[in-house]
Amino acid sequence: MSEPPADDVFADLFTLVTPQRLLHHPRATGEGVSVCILDSGVERALLEEKFRQRGQILHPIEGGIFTAAQPEPLPYDGHQSTPHGTTVADILLTLAPRIRLYSADVFGPQGTCEVEVVIRALRWAMDVWHCKIINLSLGVPEQRLQQVQRRQQLLRTIEEAYYKDVLVVAAAHNEHPLMRSYPAAFAPPLLSVDKGTFTDPLDFAYHLSAPIEFQAHGRGYLGPFAAEPATSWAAPHLAAIAARILSLRPSLKPFEIKTLLYWMFQTRDKEGCLFPSSGCV
Repeated sequence: MSEPPADDVFADLFTLVTPQRLLHHPRATGEGVSVCILDSGVERALLEEKFRQRGQILHPIEGGIFTAAQPEPLPYDGHQSTPHGTTVADILLTLAPRIRLYSADVFGPQGTCEVEVVIRALRWAMDVWHCKIINLSLGVPEQRLQQVQRRQQLLRTIEEAYYKDVLVVAAAHNEHPLMRSYPAAFAPPLLSVDKGTFTDPLDFAYHLSAPIEFQAHGRGYLGPFAAEPATSWAAPHLAAIAARILSLRPSLKPFEIKTLLYWMFQTRDKEGCLFPSSGCV
């Protein structure tokens, strides 16, 4: 990174917008921020027990099971359809333990997910649960959106979230850049995330690789596949970072959060670290 000119007024701002100042602030816990996970459900008791053993009491986890058969979700019984969603939830709660978590199970007993179900869950998270962040550690392959109407409906819903000040965080395809996966490919209105390896789980990078913009830590902490690097685990890391920022200033808009993340990335030292004391990878 080249040195800024001596009269660069933005350099003074960069000295204030640092990861240490924002992400390590005592109030940067996710308190007051509602986050929805569109995934395969969350095993509530397992997470409550894990964090209880750490001396942390979670806000009650709520949710619903979304299907193609009816417009309203089925009641959430505190269980997962598969472990994937619980791993995602654990990452979020590990980094931002005071968020209010909602589980939108879009797989349910059928074990598959349709685009229309994802759209329905997105709207429910925005309009009924009033979530500020929606995490999508899943993607719709490009071939399943060949119908222009389907693609437009998904894009329109993502744009609607943006205009309602709801931040959508979407995982890139694990084979990126060989494969395009939606909605992560709708990069401008959301945070699109690829996997990376970082010593500190709060570390991240702005790494534009059309159309994915960010990288975050790609390993989880709980579940049978958590140790396998995946974009599914990177997305909730960045979502938790955003939740920590929002707990300091809840009125921030999605583009402001993205700008702050980019500015924080600009503070990396010569070794490329956001948190030098943790070491670099």
